[in-house]
Amino acid sequence: MPQSAATISGIQRMVLYETRARYFLVGTNQAQTKHRVLKIDRTEPKDLVIIDDKHVYNQQEVRELLGRLDLGNRTKIGQKGSSGLSRAFSAFGIVGFVRFLEGYYIVLITKRRKLADIGGHSIYKIEDTSMIYIPNDSVRVTHPDEARYVRIFQNVDLSSNFYFSYSYDLSHSLQYNLTLLQRPYELWSSPTSRPEEEVQKQSKHDSFDIFEDEGLPTQVVYGVQSEPYYKYVWNGKLLERVKDIVHRDWLMYIIHGFCGQSKLLIYGRPVHITLIARRSSKFAGTRFLKRGANCEGDVANEVETEQIVNDASVMSLTAGSYSSYVQVRGSVPLYWSQDISTMMPKPPIRLDQADPYAHVAALHFDQMLQRFGSPIIILNLVKKREKRKHEKILSEELYPAVINLNQFLPPENCIDYIAWDMARYTKSKLCNVLDRLSMIAENVVKRTGFFSNHSNFYCHTIRPDDRWGDLGGYITASGRVQTGVLRTNCVDCLDRTNTAQFMVGKCALAYQLYALGMIDKPKLQFDTDCMRLFEELYEDHGDTLSLQYGGSQLVHRVKTYRKIAPWTQHSKDIMQTLSRYYSNAFSDADRQDAINLFLQVFQPSESKPHLWELPTDFYLHQRNTMALPLDRRSYTMWWSEGILPFLPVAYDEVSCEDTMKKVKVRRVNRFEESIDIYTEFFKPYELTSFDDTFCIAMTNSAREFMPKTVGVDPSPFTVRKPEETGKSVLGNKSSKEETLLQRKTAASAPPPPSEEAISSTSEDDSEEDRDDDASVSQRSTPIKLLTESGESTRTQEEIQQQSVKEPYGLNLAEFPAEKDLLIYERFAHLGESQHRVEKTEHINLAKIICLEPVSSFPEDSIYSLSPPQVDRDSREEFESSVLTGQGQVRGLCREDMLLYREYVKNRYM
Repeated sequence: MPQSAATISGIQRMVLYETRARYFLVGTNQAQTKHRVLKIDRTEPKDLVIIDDKHVYNQQEVRELLGRLDLGNRTKIGQKGSSGLSRAFSAFGIVGFVRFLEGYYIVLITKRRKLADIGGHSIYKIEDTSMIYIPNDSVRVTHPDEARYVRIFQNVDLSSNFYFSYSYDLSHSLQYNLTLLQRPYELWSSPTSRPEEEVQKQSKHDSFDIFEDEGLPTQVVYGVQSEPYYKYVWNGKLLERVKDIVHRDWLMYIIHGFCGQSKLLIYGRPVHITLIARRSSKFAGTRFLKRGANCEGDVANEVETEQIVNDASVMSLTAGSYSSYVQVRGSVPLYWSQDISTMMPKPPIRLDQADPYAHVAALHFDQMLQRFGSPIIILNLVKKREKRKHEKILSEELYPAVINLNQFLPPENCIDYIAWDMARYTKSKLCNVLDRLSMIAENVVKRTGFFSNHSNFYCHTIRPDDRWGDLGGYITASGRVQTGVLRTNCVDCLDRTNTAQFMVGKCALAYQLYALGMIDKPKLQFDTDCMRLFEELYEDHGDTLSLQYGGSQLVHRVKTYRKIAPWTQHSKDIMQTLSRYYSNAFSDADRQDAINLFLQVFQPSESKPHLWELPTDFYLHQRNTMALPLDRRSYTMWWSEGILPFLPVAYDEVSCEDTMKKVKVRRVNRFEESIDIYTEFFKPYELTSFDDTFCIAMTNSAREFMPKTVGVDPSPFTVRKPEETGKSVLGNKSSKEETLLQRKTAASAPPPPSEEAISSTSEDDSEEDRDDDASVSQRSTPIKLLTESGESTRTQEEIQQQSVKEPYGLNLAEFPAEKDLLIYERFAHLGESQHRVEKTEHINLAKIICLEPVSSFPEDSIYSLSPPQVDRDSREEFESSVLTGQGQVRGLCREDMLLYREYVKNRYM
């Protein structure tokens, strides 16, 4: 069966040229070998007219085309000026096309930054965008309210937490993207690939194949491209107008949420930990203005969080080891809201609509069954006991809804409901919140399992663990699949939810590392380099999501619930609470209007009231208020047709006729640029600097968290004290105390961090001693007492030797001490004497100790070594390379001809 590979977008850079009548958008791939041209008409005042000829140009043809356009748009032949073709913008992608009350605008990505890498597939963050008005000024029909709509639209900051990729589908999970490559496409490729093959034939050049008479076979690969999951796509409506007009490579879908990646070094072996959060674009908004669910089952503040762990020593998605775990947060799926007109910090919760048959909850859990499978586990963290009913109202409505829905589901696929009052446990001095969450997390991960693309779990054979046998999920021939998902909620789905998700992620991370063979048992402890790195990722994740929904960073963090937060953290919590209250009271309405306009929930029209004139946006998000539904869903058979037979596996990941309609498959050559992820990632046609690569600049556990001292266990799973971490600063002590401390520990203090590091670890800094304000923090090198007063002086030579001392702990440039030289001479003399001694009697070592040779060489010792035997193929390869260097070229074989043929076809044809 031919292999499958993800299709890489053929347009990654573009240049916008303008004339008086048209815009010409020229897009090219990464290697700039294939180009496409999009023609946008500027003479239409309110309509969008786009022409895509679907033709693929080479570099010479594009230059000739632009030259003809420049010549044809000049007022006089031979005149050079601004009246011809001029270059307007350079961009990396199209966000979309939008219209308010005048003509259309085009939104282009002008700056990007690489944030993560998954199997060679780069993930970028949008850094800057440009919004360009398409119609010419001569045909523009002005409207007085147009500028206000433009300001509202630009209130959605596209440079803040919007992400995209040219080759990796960010709207789907890693499990979906990898299982998509394992489907039997030979059963589906013939009807699906015909349109693509027709387009490919049309775009071929009228040239001949110089290898067509060689009779060399073509290696076929299935190029796979799936439709995005539009629930997590934020520019789907902006591209809807041109989706059926232009080629698929012009469409680039963006997600909103969080993306972060860090490198965990395990004795030098790199392991990448990636955290991706996808915020739903359905029923999206701010904290008090979007609560509960709408009539279609979409809930407020719904975020899907995925943690990916992979062995970075192997890049390929198919050959490498990859693992992922997915969990979800979202508001309670009921019709409820809070009235913010009272100007109270906690407005009362009210149920807006009675739902005795749990219709809206059924729609919500139907979506989850279709995407994640079963079991769906609800972790409800709202309060149970209150003097005045507030949060308890939601629990009293949610639990009967789950009971009602479960009575119609098969018992093995029922929804699990876990209610735990986290706030009450936090106030208790006798209860440990994180221990309780750890028990819940262990049970949840055992139920759902996790995804892994390898079935050979040698780690379980070598180091068996009883918990591994109880792990859930669905085991396939190619690995393990996560079935079901944990859905966590509190009232806001911010502070408590993030801590609970961190503990579940911590438990899943242990199983993921155990499956990759990195640890001997699926258990991780706090205060290790690995957990500090993971906790920092989750806190950045929580802060980002909290800012998007609540208007401030997290108020309660993992350290708060561990009860190790410094006293200064309480003042920070108060400031974050005030910031959240101010944002909710004064700026959330403007942000909500901007989100409604960006997602095209509200589309301006001269016949409708303006966006700022609406008293509420309730009718924009609740479609059943404006029109009666044509079909009423069953209250008993509340799930979509076809889902139950495939449970516990998610319906979206099953190979059936319905799901295959969402996938485009075409047969391509193995060396085709559109699937060559190696060339896409390493860019052999460009000169790149190793120091500028993303893998060097990303967060590194050894550089950021491991203490830079001598004799410390470099394992990232070793428990360390807070003062031993790489990010902490040693307290300000006198030089005498410093010297005594170094003598006791035989190690030096870590170096002082930069200002950024101090600001990012201010919580740790507050725990340190601040006895002597005038004392200067010492460097990480041992102090030399060169003066009688005990002061340490540093020469220029010592500063130069600092880089040597930090990693090795000693100065290699210094001459060894006399004592060390004497020990070395004795050792060398002993070795020489032992080698020269003639043994008079034969000693049978096999009777003394049984040793098995570990070397494949027949003789291997410090004294002699037999060279390995070189096979015939290796010798011929070496001889051919020597002859090539001397100018003598050997004859080409069949494989060489095949490789050269594909190179010529891809490069020049």
